[in-house]
Amino acid sequence: MHRSEVTVDLGAVRRNARTLLRVLEGSQLWPVVKANAYGHGAVDVAGALMDEGAGALCVATVAEGLELRPEFPLVRILVMGPTSSSREIAEAREAKLELALWDEEIPEGVRVHLKLDTGMGRWGLSELPKPSAEVVGLMTHLATADTDPAFAEEQVERFREATEPYRDLMRHAANSAAALRIPSSRFDAARCGVALYGLSPFGEDPGTDGLEPALSWHSYLAHVKRLEPGESTGYGRRFVADEPIWIGIVPVGYADGFRRDLTGTEVRVGGEPRRVVGTVSMDAFAVELERDEPAGSPVTILGQGMLAEEHARVAGTINYELVCGISVDPRRARRTVVDA
Repeated sequence: MHRSEVTVDLGAVRRNARTLLRVLEGSQLWPVVKANAYGHGAVDVAGALMDEGAGALCVATVAEGLELRPEFPLVRILVMGPTSSSREIAEAREAKLELALWDEEIPEGVRVHLKLDTGMGRWGLSELPKPSAEVVGLMTHLATADTDPAFAEEQVERFREATEPYRDLMRHAANSAAALRIPSSRFDAARCGVALYGLSPFGEDPGTDGLEPALSWHSYLAHVKRLEPGESTGYGRRFVADEPIWIGIVPVGYADGFRRDLTGTEVRVGGEPRRVVGTVSMDAFAVELERDEPAGSPVTILGQGMLAEEHARVAGTINYELVCGISVDPRRARRTVVDA
């Protein structure tokens, strides 16, 4: 038996894509599949999304683009991160990848998207030069679409004014949050990532925006024991029983992606919510039980109402970080892909 099982539902990814395409009202959907599609599997996810009519795939590195190219020989692939060497540029040229550029000389024979910094304060040109023949797109990155839509609207207007003379080029600015709630940001295409995986860019219940989580994560109770008053579980004795109590030990820990700061979150044991207690260790965590449960009882970490957004709230982070950190090392977990 594997320590845990991670299941990716491509059917949910497809339905999320359709939700976004309806919202975009004619703008293209450019899925962001960097970081192995936020831990969901880049090749599997990209295939499903191209079936749904996606216009291009977006990655962070040339290496990520090269991994996808054999599977999708005719698809536009945009590398959004920096290229660090002439070798990478040569590889991109040979593989017909498109590059986002902002401070390098534009290489010959490569399709380029010029990136304008309108307020992210990271990658991007401060002013947009007249695009050369290699430039096929103009882009920017919104800093606060999920938290401060007013500032995002300011960015959108800066971008619109700067790019208006070049409307014949593909213009794209929106991320998931903007695609869902800032209509002015949609331009010709939207680079959507987190929403495609059924994760809320706003840290809310994904269902609020009609999204369906695509990833579930299950384990089991490997051991059940009774603690008497004064007895503890885990490193540092962070949980000490003040009355007789049953606890279950789940064989998943921070080496599997269940973070050390998730103490206090809830998982489901046999369908019922149970609190995580004590210190999460590298290979295990403990849950508080109401009764003596049989070893082998199923434990749901994500799925069946267990939301990444709730775990993220406990850990003081974002849902993106949690799902990207889940290990699918076959020596520790089994990964299953369904298309339901």
